[in-house]
Amino acid sequence: MKYLILIGDGMGDYPNPRLGDLTPLEAAKTPNLDRLAQKGLLGRVVTTPEGLAPGSDVAIMSLMGYNAKGVLTGRGPLEAAALKVPVNPGDLAFRVNLVTLDLGPEKIMLNHAAGDISSPEAGELIKDLAAQLPLGPKTLHQGVSYRNLLIWPNAPTDLPSLPPHDFRDQSVLKFLDDPACAPIMDLVKASWPILAASPVNQKRQAQGLPPANSIWLWGQGQVPKIKTYQERWNLTGATVSAVDIIKGLGLYVGLEPINVPGATGLLDTNYAGKVAASLKALKTLDSVVVHLEAPDETSHQGNLKDKLAAIENFDQLIVGPILEGLTQIGDYRLLVACDHYTPLSLRTHSADPVPFAIYDSQNELDLGATGFNEPQALATGRLVPDGPSLGQLLFGPEKAKS
Repeated sequence: MKYLILIGDGMGDYPNPRLGDLTPLEAAKTPNLDRLAQKGLLGRVVTTPEGLAPGSDVAIMSLMGYNAKGVLTGRGPLEAAALKVPVNPGDLAFRVNLVTLDLGPEKIMLNHAAGDISSPEAGELIKDLAAQLPLGPKTLHQGVSYRNLLIWPNAPTDLPSLPPHDFRDQSVLKFLDDPACAPIMDLVKASWPILAASPVNQKRQAQGLPPANSIWLWGQGQVPKIKTYQERWNLTGATVSAVDIIKGLGLYVGLEPINVPGATGLLDTNYAGKVAASLKALKTLDSVVVHLEAPDETSHQGNLKDKLAAIENFDQLIVGPILEGLTQIGDYRLLVACDHYTPLSLRTHSADPVPFAIYDSQNELDLGATGFNEPQALATGRLVPDGPSLGQLLFGPEKAKS
């Protein structure tokens, strides 16, 4: 038996007046997702434990069969693992976004991703920042596109985490001026003249592109201790994703990260490459986690047209070809879900229980569902309370303790 988890990041949403009060999942053409819902077990799962923020780190841990509460303190260490950057006891690992601020009096967060700046451009900026910021013992490391990393030895542990996508088109002045945030915001402010002087940003502005004119630190955490898939279910596996948080989480649970050339985390990602890598991995491994970031990114941008395209691409360019390829591999059990809602009306994450479907090639069902979407999942009345319960549905009971 092979096991797959297919994640369309941020697909969940609310009824949209522009779609006749359908959700994007209802309105999009998703024949492959709908077939899984019709022939599988459809319901909703709570991916954000009470008291935690609905981030991808927490929510994807749930989809992978874990409970982040009391285990995960932030996404930073996960991304550090993917980048092979050591995090020592006492260190905090921070996500460092390159962002676009309106640096006028109100300091508006215009773009949490600096217009999806390219990795080569970001690399030049991170190199300048690492050389010129007053970092002391801190170290700055390049990641993918706008997503980068800072390791802060013996950092204060009471600093807030302020995801920049929570403040799109809003003033962040209150954080910049808050003494409680000063250790972070002093670095943010120090980045402004360095980034303003960069030829990279001057060229982007000349081309009418958003400049990466500020850094933004958030998502900090210490190294978690997590049982592996091997320890829990005697399974090997891999992750296929463009983003470091998935690769790093996979490493902590014993899954091999597979790097796919051209995987961007955006609408232009290498879909065929992700499918090929996933099917190849399943020939020798027991499980694979496949993640598509694009629905979440388009939701943060508030772009309905692109969100629909991202959902349809997930269905037609990821789910469909993987299902076709699995016919050559043998028996399998597949979980498909979004990790959290990213409603277009909010442009950030929400903690609503998300729709999921589990399909077993050996045991097709007919429970009356007509499609994979939020109302259909709600109508089943099936609510899975947490990640470990979902993991048991997908993988079965954990290994007996010796």
